[in-house]
Amino acid sequence: MSGGIYGGDEIGAVVFDFGSNSIRAGFAGEDTPKADLPTTIGILPEAGDEMEIENNSKFVKNKYYIGTNKVKLPIPDMAVTNLIKDGMIDNWELFEQALDHLYTYSVQSQSSYHPVVMSEAAWNTRSNREKLTEIMFEKYSIPAFFLVKSPVLAAFAHGRTSGIVLDSGAELTSAVPVHEGYVLKNAIIRSPLAGDFISRQCRDYFKSIGIDVVPLYSVSSKEPVSEGSNPIWKRKPNTDKVTASYHDFMVKDLLQDFTASVLQVNTDSIYDKDAISQMPRVSYDFPNGYNASFGEERFRISEGLFDSNMIMSSECIKPLSSTNVNVTSSTLTMCEAVQKAVQLCDIDIRASLFGNVIVTGGNSLILGFTERLNKDLGSRVASNVKLKVVSNSGTAERRFSTWVGGSILGSLGSFHQLWISKQEFEETGKNIIEKKCP
Repeated sequence: MSGGIYGGDEIGAVVFDFGSNSIRAGFAGEDTPKADLPTTIGILPEAGDEMEIENNSKFVKNKYYIGTNKVKLPIPDMAVTNLIKDGMIDNWELFEQALDHLYTYSVQSQSSYHPVVMSEAAWNTRSNREKLTEIMFEKYSIPAFFLVKSPVLAAFAHGRTSGIVLDSGAELTSAVPVHEGYVLKNAIIRSPLAGDFISRQCRDYFKSIGIDVVPLYSVSSKEPVSEGSNPIWKRKPNTDKVTASYHDFMVKDLLQDFTASVLQVNTDSIYDKDAISQMPRVSYDFPNGYNASFGEERFRISEGLFDSNMIMSSECIKPLSSTNVNVTSSTLTMCEAVQKAVQLCDIDIRASLFGNVIVTGGNSLILGFTERLNKDLGSRVASNVKLKVVSNSGTAERRFSTWVGGSILGSLGSFHQLWISKQEFEETGKNIIEKKCP
């Protein structure tokens, strides 16, 4: 290492992508991440294991449950919490626990051996960026670091350096213009209409028709019954001792599975209830043995993403926190978010943005999502503007597009000139992140 520049061609960079619902990690140059873990982590105080600190005060040492299999264990008194809020790291202790787990079980190598490429929300704050840089260099002793905006990586994954990235994830939907590899921060639009909004719509719909949402962990045994009949099942013992946060997490997991299995977006801009009622019904088996088929309602629940007048309940909308980006008091649909973000950009690049509308995020996997977006946008843009909606057809590619972009970027030999080396960090300090990672 010389001149403050890290030349790590011989050692693969590690790419981390922290999303609202899951964490992806793996080596640059590979097609898919080695790990895909929930950002929700279980926390259990270990009984009798207290540690003394200053002034004779004590705190209880926690045990952490990280990973899909572990966090879903119905352990009494285990609370679960998400380390990401509004797309940014909210709990730094859990962030470090997650990184420790990833290095030990997924990367399976010491952190000091590999440079790191990490994604961040386009609206991430300066204090968060500096703290992250400090942790990576001081605690994990990485040789080099680069922090990249998630929409930029999503664009790279689709072979583009410019476009407008519509990322509809679990917690929120964002429309972010990217021009020549840089985010146009003054035109970022966010909306609370996303995956969690759909889950809450499902929950309220089930409540309105009397379906009891029983998560899998509660069910000990069940008997087959005819469609629509009351389920016959037995509850597992001691499941009443789990925390409310754990129960809510498992209910949300069930609702997400229902969304992926049953829901569909109406591809016609006009919602014709009679015509939709003629569409094939889809059956779903609940963990407690209840089974039913769903018709028009599987379109109506998701229609709120594209038509705010079809939102079933305003209580399903969770307001976004105020940050230094555009947050409207009203809800913006998918098409409105894209259109407003483009309108906030310079008039000279608007046509090129409409020609590269990049769709990503787990919520966009609802059947018919991209087709409806294409149709709605087509009816709004001028006739002389070429519209092109770009999205990966595969489930994994669309969910992991940000990580894939980081994998591509981290494997480029010329990119290594842009790393923040450990030597540069030690000479300049944490504020170097603002100079080298705009």
